[in-house]
Amino acid sequence: MEWFDAALPILAATLRLAVPLLLAALAGLFSERSGIVDVGLEGKMLVAAFFSAAGAAVTGSVWLGLGAGILASCALGLLHALACVTLRGSQVVSGMAINILASGLTATLALFWFRMGGQTPPLPSSARFLAITLPGVEALSGIPVLGRLYAALVSGQTALVYVTLALVPLAAFVLYRTRFGLRLRAAGEHPAAVDTAGLSVAGLRYAGVMIASVLCGMAGAYIATAQGAGFLREMTAGRGYIALAAMILGGWRPGRILLTCLLFAVLDAVAIRLQGVILPGIGAFPVQAIQALPYLLTVILLAGFMGRAIPPKASGEPYVKER
Repeated sequence: MEWFDAALPILAATLRLAVPLLLAALAGLFSERSGIVDVGLEGKMLVAAFFSAAGAAVTGSVWLGLGAGILASCALGLLHALACVTLRGSQVVSGMAINILASGLTATLALFWFRMGGQTPPLPSSARFLAITLPGVEALSGIPVLGRLYAALVSGQTALVYVTLALVPLAAFVLYRTRFGLRLRAAGEHPAAVDTAGLSVAGLRYAGVMIASVLCGMAGAYIATAQGAGFLREMTAGRGYIALAAMILGGWRPGRILLTCLLFAVLDAVAIRLQGVILPGIGAFPVQAIQALPYLLTVILLAGFMGRAIPPKASGEPYVKER
């Protein structure tokens, strides 16, 4: 059972590390299904991380911090929707501008408000999302494998982990089993048909971007108040771009996106475990190689699957109403 003892911490870390990727990938899914490419996932996550940590530090409430992070992300989402839907600007340029804006804005506000070198004060336990122990842990502790899996994977997670996992089937239901989901997907596939049916393409695309902004707000708040204990400069560390890759590799479908995010997360978890490992004849495993592994996998997978990925037909194209 040594292999099980070694694998269990990696599986637990994989689940925790997959949460922000999964939330951001689902955000990109809703945005792109409506026809709006959202390269600004990284920036919205970063600004949400800062405002959630700042809100939790000032108020002492992690829930108020979560609300502040979501509102900040939605503000950038409105800016992106205004530029792409109303003004019909370049969606990629708008998203990159949001990333640059978020990077500079969070660092500047952190320096101005807290005077701590671009970070927020460390959050106490009362201002963070803490692990929840579910009922039945002690009752199942005597079962060799099942009991340990339940204690390490099912129990002992934060509230946002359970919410995120529940969002995967919910997103699939909304997109493929509701009238709103049908209309949202139609706005990204055949916006002219949506317009002909008397529906607002702009309204549906605004809705897709705002749903994406809420999910990005949750992702940023999770990074700052669950994984971490405060805000650090550039703490999202490219997760928004990895989430975009996970969304593409997942074929714009929630179930496949979950599997892809778990793949990226398990690589990240293994990389963390390799830190400090001494390799025979080589020495310590290079830290730089560990940090580059998720991004290297992103490049390799995108290079192999990009040609097979079929995005929504009208994704990235501004819609101009025919007269």
